[in-house]
Amino acid sequence: MAVLIATVLPLRFVGPGLLAAEVLLTVLGLFFFGSFRYQLHKNALTYGMAVVVLATYARFCQRVGRFPQTSTELADLVSRYLLSFSGLDQLIHIDTLLFILGLTLLVSVLSQTRLLEALSLSLLRWFDGRVAPTLVVLCGVVALLSGVLDGVSMIGLLLRTLALILFMAGAPLGKMRRVMLLCTIVTTVCGMWLAYGEPPNLIMKANLLGADGEPLLSDRYFLHYCLPLALLSFGVIAWQLLRLFWGQRVNLASLDLVEQHAAEFRFLQARRHGEVFSDVEVIEAHREALGVQYVELVTHVQRGESLGEGMQQIGVPAPLRRQLLGMISTEELALRLDDYFGAQAAGDAERREALGRAIKVELQALASPLRRFRALGLLGLLLFVALLFVHARSHVLPLFVAPLLGALVAALGLWSEKKIRRLALTDTAHEYAEYLFLIPLFLSITLLLHSGFFVELQSLLHHATQTVDRGALALLQLVGCTALSAILDNNVVADFASRALTGLPIQLIYLFATAQIAGYAAGGCWTHIGSAQSVVAFAFIHRDLDAAYTPVAWIKDITSILFWLVLVLGAALVLLSRLT
Repeated sequence: MAVLIATVLPLRFVGPGLLAAEVLLTVLGLFFFGSFRYQLHKNALTYGMAVVVLATYARFCQRVGRFPQTSTELADLVSRYLLSFSGLDQLIHIDTLLFILGLTLLVSVLSQTRLLEALSLSLLRWFDGRVAPTLVVLCGVVALLSGVLDGVSMIGLLLRTLALILFMAGAPLGKMRRVMLLCTIVTTVCGMWLAYGEPPNLIMKANLLGADGEPLLSDRYFLHYCLPLALLSFGVIAWQLLRLFWGQRVNLASLDLVEQHAAEFRFLQARRHGEVFSDVEVIEAHREALGVQYVELVTHVQRGESLGEGMQQIGVPAPLRRQLLGMISTEELALRLDDYFGAQAAGDAERREALGRAIKVELQALASPLRRFRALGLLGLLLFVALLFVHARSHVLPLFVAPLLGALVAALGLWSEKKIRRLALTDTAHEYAEYLFLIPLFLSITLLLHSGFFVELQSLLHHATQTVDRGALALLQLVGCTALSAILDNNVVADFASRALTGLPIQLIYLFATAQIAGYAAGGCWTHIGSAQSVVAFAFIHRDLDAAYTPVAWIKDITSILFWLVLVLGAALVLLSRLT
């Protein structure tokens, strides 16, 4: 198609409208061919269509006399846009993409310190086993961190940590699925209080510049306008969690050694295998050996019992029990753990306590590097935050430098641990791969901008501000961005819709930008492909909780939550429109 456009299509048919149609077909194709049935790889679609868009834009330049006529003009164009950082930033938001890469690496490194798992168990003890306040505080911590460390990186940690608590509490499958859905909202809508929490925020910040070239959406803007909406959104999530788990407790006295020291055992898994396993994944890896006991053991684990306890109850043979326990610890610890769970099953409390004390001593020795990991990880995090403040004061420092330097410092602690280092890099590559499809889309939208397409959108919005109530316009943008972000990926919608705000009075830019940011975040949760967080959460539910879970079930489960959320956000925007 690109060849036909470049050589055959008459110039009179080439214009901004054709470019817009090609971009629209690309993003619609992502939804219809990459989600429910056909599972076409999104990179194949976006990169292929980028060639078509480039061919169309080249023909458009020929039509309006912008096409380079000499090799010198072509070399100057290549040098300006492809061989300079500022040119690449104009084309594909390279600073934002590199920032996300650095942030993904930083969080992948920090996750190896197992701080979130340790915090969750400490909170559970602090609240005397009460599930509801533990989940609320833990989600609050993640919502706070998501504004700085990016919600995409945080959601994987939150999903596993909340699953750990819910399995301990023996929560029903329906409630567990609902909590996993709430995780997407915590890390998207609740994390929008700073520009760094969501890629759409960074994209809007890069697109909306003042006459001096500085971003109009400063950190002060996000704190004044987006932080209140994030707090209201968290109130909706806290209400949902309290309603689901009020009065439910975990019997702390019944927790076994593996549950009490989940952080240390997960560290051992990463150190030995270069991977961290859930109990369900361990069982799945031994499905053939377990035979008919496989389903029964999965049922026990999903009911809230630990792996070792479940194997004792259903009578898994001793060699196989030790093999599974060795996968979550070490071969030496597996023998003692099997004796520990055997004593627990036999009701021999004295022997269980003695074995537990011996295992704790050995476990502390094996997991001693965690202290160094955590110290350097926190140092890297502090450096990252400090450099963010430097960037906020002076944009001479590129944004991506902050997370990359922070990640390098944090990684010093695990540099000698080959398998853990490989795990952090693998997690980074896996998560960042979710963003690669955006590069050709950003390029396509930039070309659409240079074709003059957005001038009409800007004129339409400017006219609407003169004739329609600003509160109604803000609500329209909230609802519209929510709907579009559910099917077109919220990063793409942000790059497209934010450009229409250029040229408005600053107070209207603030109001409409806030409405759009809230819409991108809420819509990104509505479907399993609306944002990277939704993709991660859906895969987790499908793999670890319910293999029969479908995209349609996701939409049914989350729509009622989003209804209340958008209602609250809409009311806040109307109030904000009256105050601006």
